[in-house]
Amino acid sequence: MRKEGFLLSFLRVSHIKKTTRVEGPGLRYTIWVQGCPIKCKGCFNPHTWDERGGTLMDINDIFDDITETLMHKPELEGVTFLGGEPFSQAQVLSLLGTKIKKLNLSVVTFSGYPYEKLRNSKNSHWQALLNVTDLLIDGPYVESLHDLSRPWVGSTNQQYRFLTDVYHHKKEELLAIDNKLEICIHPNGTISLNGMASSLDLTELTWLEDCEDEDQ
Repeated sequence: MRKEGFLLSFLRVSHIKKTTRVEGPGLRYTIWVQGCPIKCKGCFNPHTWDERGGTLMDINDIFDDITETLMHKPELEGVTFLGGEPFSQAQVLSLLGTKIKKLNLSVVTFSGYPYEKLRNSKNSHWQALLNVTDLLIDGPYVESLHDLSRPWVGSTNQQYRFLTDVYHHKKEELLAIDNKLEICIHPNGTISLNGMASSLDLTELTWLEDCEDEDQ
């Protein structure tokens, strides 16, 4: 019989991108978790909704990969959790976030839940994930409020919550940060995109020289 601690080390992952510059400040290792109960109309990632989809990954293996990525990319600034809904797997992500902080990397977490609901919840796992998050980007995507004028968000209701001092200096700089798309051509010939932009203008695209991602 497996111990509970062993089971709690597994995260259901949609996919991982080891280096990206469009999912939060600076160069980031990004984890799209699998499973979302919110299911916003017009969601950009509906393939991440199914809670039975994706791949179960041991967070110790993910952490080792983050550590190795940092060794090869010392400019790596942090790790981003998005999805899917990270707070559906808050307990495991809070454990991973604690380990990430020991590498002096930042944590950015996206959530479809409003900050007030997260902050006032008695769910200890939600509080633990908030405690390891430097920048929270919260709120559901609302199709009728669609707006891409601010970085990393898709509708005007979504907000930036500076939960630590790490990114507080960005508060006045946000409107000067442009949204970008990254287009990655994989060795097998497939193409993937992440990020967001108001139009497919070449000036808004970021082409990656090497596509260091792990598709699940």
